[in-house]
Amino acid sequence: MAASSSTDFNGDTGRVVVVTGAGKGLGAAFARGWAARGARVVVNNRHHGNGASSAETLATALRADGGDAVADLHAVDAPGAAVVIVAAALAAFGRIDALILNAGITGPAAKIPALPADALAEVMAINFFANTALIDAALPHIAASPSGRILFVSSTGGLYGVRGRSAYAASKGAITAYALSLAHEQRRAGIGVNVLCPYAATAMTAAPGVTVDPRLAPDKAAAAAVWLTSSACTATGEIWVTGGNLVRRALAIEGAMADAATPEALAAAPPPPPAPGFDGGEAAFTDFYSHLTKEA
Repeated sequence: MAASSSTDFNGDTGRVVVVTGAGKGLGAAFARGWAARGARVVVNNRHHGNGASSAETLATALRADGGDAVADLHAVDAPGAAVVIVAAALAAFGRIDALILNAGITGPAAKIPALPADALAEVMAINFFANTALIDAALPHIAASPSGRILFVSSTGGLYGVRGRSAYAASKGAITAYALSLAHEQRRAGIGVNVLCPYAATAMTAAPGVTVDPRLAPDKAAAAAVWLTSSACTATGEIWVTGGNLVRRALAIEGAMADAATPEALAAAPPPPPAPGFDGGEAAFTDFYSHLTKEA
């Protein structure tokens, strides 16, 4: 599959899209974006039982606006949750056309080796293993769709690392590699599998005393998610970075071949050809944000 120039979403009215972690923030923006295009949306978000469910609140709002949506309140990492979430989508709408795997946590801020092993395990359970379980449960149904699409919501932290957030970066790096592997495996089947690394101001990224830039609103990252899971998009196996209604592709590159017979030869190996690259996730965001401010 190659990148498509088509922007026709007319064939996606009635499309069934499951969005995890969709009670608020980016997931809610993705759900709203698809509902606005006539899709039937499964809004998944865990509910702790205190007060109104954010997933139910959003699903109700989408229906009030003329959309078709149901809420699912399962935590993605709960035992058996993947099968139950898929079953809920099938019970409500009879099929699944697209899956947006957005649920995730940042985990604790701790530098290596101060990161507790159980904290790393928790982040991996939610950010990685819960997603692989959902793929296992949903893939046969997505394969039955005439235009099955899967989108993994990752992070540039998984590409470049993040100081003090090694657990988060590791989980996102793992899910990116998993997604690209899945894309290779499903290419002949026609299932589009891509990775989205969004920049957005959400509760997950909030910091005390920091003013939120409205240009980084979650809704301004939704267009890319909607397009990448649409029938119009034939891109697969790609990494996309988005935010503020801007987007760019990310790609791993390798340098020229060199002799590795001696330490001296290894030290002289040429670097990859000139291309945008970043020393950590913070530098990647700073560069992306500089382009956003230029658009103002």
